[in-house]
Amino acid sequence: MFDITQISERKNKKIIENKILFLNSVDLQPQTWNPKSVLFHKMIMLGRRHYRIKVLQALYAYFQGGESRIEIAEKNLLNSLDKVYELYFLQLSFLLEVIHFYRFRMEESKNKFYPTPEEVNPSYKLSENRIILQLQQNLDLAAQVAKYKISWTEEQDMVRKVYQKLKASKDLADYINSEVSSYEEDQDFAERLFRKFVAKSGDLQSYFEERSIYWYDDFDVAAVFVLKTIKLMSASFGEKDSLTFLFSKDQEDDPAEDRKFILDLFRKTIVNSESSDKLIDDRTRNWELDRIALTDILLIKMALTELTNFSQIPVKVTMNEYIEISKQFSSQKSKLFINGILDKLVTDLTTEKKIRKTGRGLMT
Repeated sequence: MFDITQISERKNKKIIENKILFLNSVDLQPQTWNPKSVLFHKMIMLGRRHYRIKVLQALYAYFQGGESRIEIAEKNLLNSLDKVYELYFLQLSFLLEVIHFYRFRMEESKNKFYPTPEEVNPSYKLSENRIILQLQQNLDLAAQVAKYKISWTEEQDMVRKVYQKLKASKDLADYINSEVSSYEEDQDFAERLFRKFVAKSGDLQSYFEERSIYWYDDFDVAAVFVLKTIKLMSASFGEKDSLTFLFSKDQEDDPAEDRKFILDLFRKTIVNSESSDKLIDDRTRNWELDRIALTDILLIKMALTELTNFSQIPVKVTMNEYIEISKQFSSQKSKLFINGILDKLVTDLTTEKKIRKTGRGLMT
């Protein structure tokens, strides 16, 4: 059972391996998005599952005796979402810092007493990578770096470690020695560079986890945003184009509607907490409610809130979402428990006509 108030302490090898498997499995094929109307002009959208996880964390803090004023707790919840955007810009800026260090060391090597022929006449292919240059020249990225006061001056050892791995890699050697020179090649290498040397850096992950409790679960989410940013950039992307509010998984997504979903789910789960306790207690006669893990109880309460208060969300979607989240935050035994209780609740509440959905097929 993971304690989500202590997530920054979970740094075992298995979790890091799972993160690597996740990043390797991300589908970065071009989508059907219009790069002018979506890529640069729509609010960056987290998936509904990530919203639910953020609400779960906020509810855990609330019921554990954290901030008792709902309004302040809601503000903290929204702030935790903003931290994902900050992490996105931190990861992008770290990538550029590694390239800056690479360029600095390349120039430094020229001034050695006995430089090698390769050091005297180095390849500038990486320094002149078109994706990297676009990001370095982008005014919006520069503004966000200033806004979040991002600086890697005190973290040069970490930068150096990533540089050394990159410098010794076959990936870099193949890229530099390739006779191809195209935007597509630069794009492909920038993606591999970030995926293999930044997103999989254990030191970088630990650094972020120590800075913010929010960033343990957000690291991979932000990394996927960076990878998609690189994949969706084009040669026409200019210095005045916006990286902020970058892309959406669904062109129909409405940022205002998502914000309402987050706050409604949080507040209504709290307001309906006592009635949810009774519903759960009636179906766990052989269990003492205070002995069931708080995370499991909260997941069931959130699911109950969705089932009975969100008429546009299909029952099956709610069930699947909370079962999937339980795999991340609960034990195997807890996952089976949550699944069983939710099955009973859906059956009983449907019979009692307490689950009302508007739209064909939403009850299944």
